[in-house]
Amino acid sequence: MPKVYFSLGSNVDPEKNLKLGVDELRRRYGKLKLSPVYRNKAVGFHGDDFLNLVVGCNARDYIESIQSAIEEIHTLAGRQRREKKFSSRSLDIDLLTWGDAVTDVPPVTLPRGDILKYAFVLKPLCDIAPNDVHPETGRTYADHWTDMRTFRIERSLRRVDLDL
Repeated sequence: MPKVYFSLGSNVDPEKNLKLGVDELRRRYGKLKLSPVYRNKAVGFHGDDFLNLVVGCNARDYIESIQSAIEEIHTLAGRQRREKKFSSRSLDIDLLTWGDAVTDVPPVTLPRGDILKYAFVLKPLCDIAPNDVHPETGRTYADHWTDMRTFRIERSLRRVDLDL
C-alpha cells in the first residue's frame, strides 16, 4: 500500500474548509498523519493569508482514483475553478507523492514540484516525514528543508494552532 501525501490550503474561510478537507480524506483513507498548520502570505497574487498543512496516509487507491476524490472534495468545499493559476481558494488539495512514483502524465506530475519550491509545502511535509526520501532526488525532506532554510529565508511562514 503506497504512502501518500497531500497538501491542503485555503484562504477563504480556511478553518472550516481545511476541516472539511481533512474530514473527507479521513473518511476515504482512514487514519491520517497531520502536520501542524501554517499561515503564509498569498503567492502570485494579493489576497488573504493562506492556511496550509500536509496530510499523510496509506492508500490502496490508484493515482487516478485519488485525483477523482480530490476533485469531489473540492466540489464539496465549493471551489470554483478559475482561469488564473494564482487566486483565492476555498480549498486546494494537491497530491504530493504516491509511494515512490515518478510520473509526468497530465494532469498528474509526481512528485509534485511544489515540494521543493514552497516552504508552506516542504516544512509541513518535513514535520511529518523528515526521514522519508524524495522520489527524484533521493534526499530526505529534512535535508531539503535545511537547504531551503539556508538559501531562502521564509519569514511569512507562521505556525497556527488549529484543531483538525
